[in-house]
Amino acid sequence: MDPDISIMFQSPSSRGLSEDRVRVELSPRYNRRPLPQYEARIAESWSQRCQQNPWLFNGSKFRIHSASLEREESGEEEGGEGRQERGVLLRLRLGLTCYRDFMGTNWAPWAAVLQQRGLGELGDSQAYLAEPLGVGAMLLTADDSFVFLKRSERVGEAAGKIDIPGGHPEPKAVAVGIPEESIQLKDLSEELVVQELFFSVLAEIRDEVNLPLHSLHKPILLGIARNNTSAGRASAEFYIRCSLTSEEVKHFYWEGGPEAQESTNIVFIKREEVLRLEENALLWSELCPSAKGAVKLYSLVQPV
Repeated sequence: MDPDISIMFQSPSSRGLSEDRVRVELSPRYNRRPLPQYEARIAESWSQRCQQNPWLFNGSKFRIHSASLEREESGEEEGGEGRQERGVLLRLRLGLTCYRDFMGTNWAPWAAVLQQRGLGELGDSQAYLAEPLGVGAMLLTADDSFVFLKRSERVGEAAGKIDIPGGHPEPKAVAVGIPEESIQLKDLSEELVVQELFFSVLAEIRDEVNLPLHSLHKPILLGIARNNTSAGRASAEFYIRCSLTSEEVKHFYWEGGPEAQESTNIVFIKREEVLRLEENALLWSELCPSAKGAVKLYSLVQPV
C-alpha cells in the first residue's frame, strides 16, 4: 500500500454502511491529551500560519479516538431461542478538537515526537494529536465517472494536488445557537452527530462542486482512511451517486459555489480507470493523500 495512507476501518460488506448502521459515542475521554510544554508552540504556530495565509480560520471539529464493529442484537425471542443478530453496527468514539490544534500537532514538524511520546507514555501514538475527523466523497456521475477537483494553491493543505470533494462534519451544525468557541460535548446529541457526519459530505459537494442536493443519492460509508503525511489524520470516505452526467456536473461547477475558491479545475475519471488508478504512477502521484485513501477504499469495497 502507498505509504502516504493506511486503512483504519473498511466496511465488511460491498453494500457499505448506511446512516442507520452507524453509532457515535461522545466523551471527554476521547479528547486530545494536552502536553503543557507544547501548548505555547501550538498557539505560536497557528499565529504564524494565519499571518502567512489569511484564508485560514479556526473552528471546532470532532476528534476521532477509535472505531469498532459491533453486532446488533434484538431482544429475547419467544420460545427461548435467545438473541437474534440483526446486523453489524459501526461505533465511532469521538471527542472535540479544533483546526488550530490540528495544524499545531498532526501537521507540525514535531508531530512524530508527539506520536512517539504518546505511544511510549500512553500506549496510543495519536493521544497527543488533534485528530480531526474529515469526510470525503467518491462521487459517481450518471455516466459512470468519478469527480475530482484540483486544489487551489491558496489552501492550507495539499495545494495544487488533485482531491475529492470533502471537508469536516461541524460541531456547530449540531450545537445550534451556541458560539463555536463555547461548544462542549454536553451540548451535542449523539444521534444528531451521526446525521451531521452523513449530511456534511453532501454539503461539501454542494459547496465545492455547486451541485443541488436533490441530485445526490444517500451517502454510503466505505470506511476510514488515515493520511500518514499528517501523522495519521483520519477521514471517513463515502460513496455517493449523482443523477447528473459529467457535462451537467461540469456546468454547475463552472457556475461557482460557496467554496469555489478552494479549487481551480474539475477532473473526471471513469470508474474502470479509478479501479486501476494505483497502476497509473503519474496520475496517482498527483493525488493528495485524502483522495488516495478514498480511491483505495472504493477499490477494496467496490459498492454495488
